[in-house]
Amino acid sequence: MVKHFNKKEISFFEMFLENAKLSHEAALKLQDFMNDLSEPEAKYNAIKEIESRGDEQIHGIFEQLNKSFITPLDREDIHLIAKSMDEVTDMIECAASRFLMYNIDAVPEGAKEIVNTIVLCTKEVIGLMEALKGSKKTEEISKWIISINDLEGVGDIAFRANITKLFHNGTPALEIVKWKDIYENLESIMDACEDVAHVIEGVVMKHA
Repeated sequence: MVKHFNKKEISFFEMFLENAKLSHEAALKLQDFMNDLSEPEAKYNAIKEIESRGDEQIHGIFEQLNKSFITPLDREDIHLIAKSMDEVTDMIECAASRFLMYNIDAVPEGAKEIVNTIVLCTKEVIGLMEALKGSKKTEEISKWIISINDLEGVGDIAFRANITKLFHNGTPALEIVKWKDIYENLESIMDACEDVAHVIEGVVMKHA
């Protein structure tokens, strides 16, 4: 981004950054949940609480948008960024809920590898929002976008490998149903992170 924003305008970018940090916090909680399934309700509730805080922040962005006569980006772009970021935390909460719904008592290593990638991906989204807030050059912002895209690709490979294992290792039908749904939810988190990157990429190209 070649433009520098005034203090009032920068508040949108600060809110984007804070929301990205919440998504990363939720991802870390999901990672902890999958590594230790004790007290599942408490761990899910902790993630749900973060998701609720994220919703409040998104509403705050929309309220600020409605009050602002001049905005640093097009209104529809601010709306798109906020909605795409909200989806990340929503998908993390959705994935965590499956562990309660299905009464999961053990987690395959493959699933843990995917959530490790999710943690890295949400951390990169923080870096992307910091670069956007700092009005960094297009090339620097693009580095974060590429990194997120690459991580999503790594996650996709792991997703396909784990789905393949479900159908080739004599896994009981009920376990296939449960874990196919969980893996699809985990993949949705990575897709949501990539969607954020794609939205930012479009915004950056518009203002380049």
